[in-house]
Amino acid sequence: MTAPAQVPILTLTLNPALDMATDVARMVPGEKLRCTDPLLDPGGGGLNVSRAIRALGGDSLALVALGGLTGDRLAGLIRSEGIAFLAILGPGETRQSLTVTEGETGKQYRFLLPGPTWAEEDRARVFTLLRATARPGGYAVISGSQPPGVPRDFPGQLTASMPDVHVVLDTSGSALAQAVDQPIPRLAVLRMDGEEAEDLAGRSLRTREHTADFAQGLVRQGVAQRVIVARGADGNVLAEAGRRLFAPAPKVVVKSTVGAGDSFVAAFVLALARGETAERALALGSASAAAAVITDATQLCRAEDVERLLPQVVVTEI
Repeated sequence: MTAPAQVPILTLTLNPALDMATDVARMVPGEKLRCTDPLLDPGGGGLNVSRAIRALGGDSLALVALGGLTGDRLAGLIRSEGIAFLAILGPGETRQSLTVTEGETGKQYRFLLPGPTWAEEDRARVFTLLRATARPGGYAVISGSQPPGVPRDFPGQLTASMPDVHVVLDTSGSALAQAVDQPIPRLAVLRMDGEEAEDLAGRSLRTREHTADFAQGLVRQGVAQRVIVARGADGNVLAEAGRRLFAPAPKVVVKSTVGAGDSFVAAFVLALARGETAERALALGSASAAAAVITDATQLCRAEDVERLLPQVVVTEI
């Protein structure tokens, strides 16, 4: 079957990780814990988005900062998954992350290293590659944590370097706060989770209506054309200037929440790149996030699970 036509999608991962996932019978302080054979995956927000886009039958080009021997190993894993990518020479050694699942309880423990510190010349290489690869009318996903050493407004600088591209920003911490305090011109989509939204709002967002009010307020302030807030097991809220949409989360048994947000972004952006409506994109994103949480450890969504769960996602207006 021929894949639907789509405009180009570019993903950017400046702080990728070699993701390792393993199991132990029980987490006990001070003891040697015997682990199962580790599962290795290429990790990092934008890279995970590209992986999920491929799983859903789409295409993207991943720009990934890589350094050292860990970066070489990560590049090999990316190639083995068949993802089109271009490496950006990153400083130092690419970081690693570890997810440990406790067999007795099913609890997950996630250990994330910070990554190397970036200097001005490292940042300059990113802009050079973005100008060479971003395609007018396409989509660019800036996702994941920002590496140490970059300024708070770095996502805004990246967006400004792609003036004719629809930019989707999914970040956290000071970079997210900066994007709200100092809106990025022409930002197409800003996504965050419920806890981040409550921190920014300075109040509890107990209901979908509260979340929609907050998200639509950001749109009207010029923060982004569309703001999406993930409400966990409840579902996802999308706000535009003139309407607010809600997509419920399918009811599933959760194995791991790792990669759910990246799977959402992948499906949402892929749908828009194929010319789908915002309602359809929101439904596909919600089904893909649910499909991700039923997989193990650092695995992402699977197309067959998304197709099976999609009928449960009926998008309504708030």
